[in-house]
Amino acid sequence: MKKVLSIIKKDPWLAPYQQAIEGRYKYAQEREKLLTQESKSLSDFATGYMFYGLHKIPNGWIFREWAPNATRIYLIGSFSHWQDDEKFRLQSIGNGNWELFISDEDLKHEDIYKLSMHWDGGHGERIPAWATRVVQDPVTYIFSAQAWAPEKQYNFKVKDFKPAKDSLLIYECHIGMAQEEEKVGSFEEFRLKVLPRIIADGYNAIQIMAIQEHPYYGSFGYHVSNFFAVSSRNGTPEELKRLIDDAHAAGIAVIMDIVHSHAVKNENEGLGRFDGSYNQYFYSDERREHPAWDSLCFDYAKPQVLHFLLSNCKFWLEEYKFDGFRFDGVTSMLYWSHGLNESFSGYEDYYNMNQNGDAICYLTLANELIHQVNPHAITIAEEMSGMPGLALPFKDGGIGFDYRMAMGIPDYWIKLLKEKKDEDWNVTDIFWELTNRRADEKTISYAESHDQALVGDKTIIFRLIDAAMYWHMMCGDDDITVARGMALHKMIRLLTLATSKGAYLNFMGNEFGHPEWIDFPREGNGWSYKYARRQWDLVDRKDLKYRYLNKFDNAMLSTIKSVKNLLLTDIVPVWDNRGDQILAFMRKDLLFIFNFNPVHSFADYKFLTKAGKYKVILNSDDLDMGGFQRIDDSVKYFTQNDPLYEKDQKGWLSLYIPSRTALVLKRSK
Repeated sequence: MKKVLSIIKKDPWLAPYQQAIEGRYKYAQEREKLLTQESKSLSDFATGYMFYGLHKIPNGWIFREWAPNATRIYLIGSFSHWQDDEKFRLQSIGNGNWELFISDEDLKHEDIYKLSMHWDGGHGERIPAWATRVVQDPVTYIFSAQAWAPEKQYNFKVKDFKPAKDSLLIYECHIGMAQEEEKVGSFEEFRLKVLPRIIADGYNAIQIMAIQEHPYYGSFGYHVSNFFAVSSRNGTPEELKRLIDDAHAAGIAVIMDIVHSHAVKNENEGLGRFDGSYNQYFYSDERREHPAWDSLCFDYAKPQVLHFLLSNCKFWLEEYKFDGFRFDGVTSMLYWSHGLNESFSGYEDYYNMNQNGDAICYLTLANELIHQVNPHAITIAEEMSGMPGLALPFKDGGIGFDYRMAMGIPDYWIKLLKEKKDEDWNVTDIFWELTNRRADEKTISYAESHDQALVGDKTIIFRLIDAAMYWHMMCGDDDITVARGMALHKMIRLLTLATSKGAYLNFMGNEFGHPEWIDFPREGNGWSYKYARRQWDLVDRKDLKYRYLNKFDNAMLSTIKSVKNLLLTDIVPVWDNRGDQILAFMRKDLLFIFNFNPVHSFADYKFLTKAGKYKVILNSDDLDMGGFQRIDDSVKYFTQNDPLYEKDQKGWLSLYIPSRTALVLKRSK
């Protein structure tokens, strides 16, 4: 009897699409078999970075490149007076591969170099595809590869770090804009000044954006030119390694934003027409250019492209000890339409001629590889279409991610804040939107990420308070707009976290309500860094209310961590009343209560819940969290027996619930 994949068994609505799901499963198996026919595993296959690029060897360097369309290639630099020199001409070694030995006399650590690439009908200067160090000239702004083999290489002190794979609390960050000054921040500044804040705040993972080298700073790191090179704006490879090592020593996992969904179009800096051809890494037809991102799309059907991208995954895991990846733009990869103008309203939208089988196969193989290299690694899909199985293991018929991002949640909060008055908020709808997730897949919930902080959008705090933030954030100023905004900011974030299915994410600064937006230096703002930074002094000042929001965020995380793997436990509805705007639910022995009503506080409000003794362990209305202290947190609450519910071990809990307040009570027997 034919074995049915687990994904179909668990979801009978997928039965009509069994052939498509099994087809992509078999295709991935076949591709893996093809790629590994000369190696033992995908991990053994994905070692291109050990062969290609520039490597230090005794008495010199060895350089290799794959450029099948090239007719001649020269290594150029100051050693050749930046001219083609026969002494530095690469030799063809077959299968499109080229090789050159360079002596220590000719090339030294920190020397810059490029390739002079020739092909029939043309030539151009190129940065090697596998370059692990790329720098920009501060005067000419031209990017070049740099020889990197310091005498004192960084040795990791933490040898066998294991991230908290469940109940993941992620701090999304951008190294360049993490500093206070109007400039590009460094790895060292982040390690010394920002990492201690994250540790103190209680997060157990950082997700770092813009690690791979990119020519345009304002792209937020999403137009990658050099896939194996650390962004030199932020420092050296050794400094990044030290940052990761320090994070591990503090129990913090380090996840990298990896961009394999597209590449920058630039030919001088990136892979566009690298060897003169259009189809070395990318499509050569109408699929070549991304219709919305002004970038190039990888041809995932080519074994050489799979080798390049899979090797890239292993490189960052092995060389820098990253604990996993958040794959950017997964929706764009899954569909030939890139998900543009698609509604994704039913299963038929996932399984048709629009799905890109080769890209799906690549993502499946990437997840298999990553977990072969590091079984404890974390993989996250940034995906908005809702394709089933994305965060299911490959053996079950899934694509293999550990988590998928719940991208609809921030959109929902924005829509609610923009379109409905407080008194019209429907707690039943809110609860459904936050918990409507596939039961067999783990998700990362978030109220806002970097996307909501960019120019053209607004953070939650800015939507709530707006211009009043400039004038009324002083302690002692009882502005009603600020009071409302702070109360809802705390409630929205706690509810998003408390209903998450495995993990939660916050973008740096949003935990304390960082004002204004992110605007990278560009021609339109006079190349200013004014808004490409974080104003940490706001949360450090005792005379401002930002510290109240930060203290609540700390307490919120501490509450969640007080119960092991709480975010993987069942959410048990207790109460939702549209008229009163009160919502309550339990996870293990924690009772979460939210009163979204803007004007009504309720005395002796009764819930039928688990019998026992309850104590308030988190109160958003606490005075030292910017509230009004309308509850005495020292009071203990006991359920009242009801003969009708004795068998179910339930009783009535009676509470005072102030308006715009969130409470967490812990139950004991």
